[in-house]
Amino acid sequence: MYVLSRRNVLMFLVFFIVVYCLFFVFSFQHKEKDDSLMSDVGRLVPIKVNEVVKGQEVEQMKALLQEAKEKNLKVSIAGKQHSQGGHTYYKDAIVLDMTTYNKVIKVDPDEKLITVQSGATWEDVQEAINPYGLSIKTMQAPNIFTIGGSMSVNVHGRDIRFGPLIESIRSFRLMNADGDIIDVSRTENEDLFRLVHGGYGLFGVILDVDIELTNNVLYKTTTEWIDYHDYPEYFKEKVLDNPDIDMHNSRISVAPKSFLTEMYVTNYYITDEKKLDDYKELVDEKYIRRNKFAFGLSRNFDWGKNFVWFVQKQAFKEGKEEIISRNNVMRPEVEFLNYEGKNDTDILQEYFIPVNDFPEYVDRLRELLTENKLNVLNITVRYVPKNEEAYLSYAKEDMFALVFYINQGISQKEIEKNRIVIRKIIDMTLEMDGSYYLPYYHYPTKEQMEAAYPLTDEFFQKKREYDTNERFMNQFYEEYGK
Repeated sequence: MYVLSRRNVLMFLVFFIVVYCLFFVFSFQHKEKDDSLMSDVGRLVPIKVNEVVKGQEVEQMKALLQEAKEKNLKVSIAGKQHSQGGHTYYKDAIVLDMTTYNKVIKVDPDEKLITVQSGATWEDVQEAINPYGLSIKTMQAPNIFTIGGSMSVNVHGRDIRFGPLIESIRSFRLMNADGDIIDVSRTENEDLFRLVHGGYGLFGVILDVDIELTNNVLYKTTTEWIDYHDYPEYFKEKVLDNPDIDMHNSRISVAPKSFLTEMYVTNYYITDEKKLDDYKELVDEKYIRRNKFAFGLSRNFDWGKNFVWFVQKQAFKEGKEEIISRNNVMRPEVEFLNYEGKNDTDILQEYFIPVNDFPEYVDRLRELLTENKLNVLNITVRYVPKNEEAYLSYAKEDMFALVFYINQGISQKEIEKNRIVIRKIIDMTLEMDGSYYLPYYHYPTKEQMEAAYPLTDEFFQKKREYDTNERFMNQFYEEYGK
């Protein structure tokens, strides 16, 4: 029998790394860009738009809406464009890019309140409030998104004590299709307050926003590996009932060797063992190239998924502790996930399931995904407390959210293949009194949306009442609201 020498093994490894590096670089080569097309981070809905206008001042935006009215043009509103179903643009529309309307107007440390323009990012907010010992209540895990965009999808976050973003927004100003500016809060134009949160830019331009804050505190993080069957009781008894735990995060394996069976949780305990001043400096992401390379392995190889999970098991060993400030917990590593492959893309899907049904859901999901191939790269599990304030509320009871990170081809054939699988997942989720999140590609049917969101018809009717000429438009509304 032929036995490889150490030299041959080394040569083989070098050859493999070189070949994979070439493949990795090649996968990022772009097709020649067509400036007439616009897309979002998902890159599955490229559309030709009329023009993109950078939002600057209120009067400029008012003039833009007047121009759109005179020329009978539609207007779409864009932030960082991380929704993935054409929510931020429309065919032949004027796209109002709000990322340049981004000033921090005021920080009131006594009221624990910040006022910002809607194009500001959560990072802008963090940098403004960190010196005052303040922190954000609710935001999605990365801090790269705009305030207006986050409101438009009504995000939820890691903090188990605060629900969706709508809970921490006190008030905002909204410019309607006629250019009129409306004050919106729970006591003034309350209906619009419930519509604009999770309203996907269909009711007007969000201007400045008053956001309620909380204290920046120091956490000690601990990791535990648990049986997923025990997760509901573990979470309710050891996490939710423990007042010292503010934040909680968990992951379940998508590696073929342990597919949807192994799971670890990370809890964030408030601690006074160290001084906050020693840890409050805001930290930026590290090891981006290394992590990007490793994650690229899992896109293309099953053994890559096994390797990434093995690395996570080493990094999150039982009992490992870390001291970190709240503001730095809300600055997680995400840049390494940025990916623009030539023939494929990464998409998100998110499903909400009642807390007690988590084990059964995982078992059914494992069976479904084993029979129907889907290139799932990661599943994060988060807790979302009941909140039905927004018209399009996704948490009709206390839920676990399973956030799927998926790699797929961008060809029509690949889109259709994933459509079949994702609709099956949604059907299963609905059967178990669950729901799904709306900011992603329009795989769900209209019937599935109506089943998940009982106020769907009323929401779209309100859209037409507040915007009679349907001036504000996007692909999401075209797909589900027309």
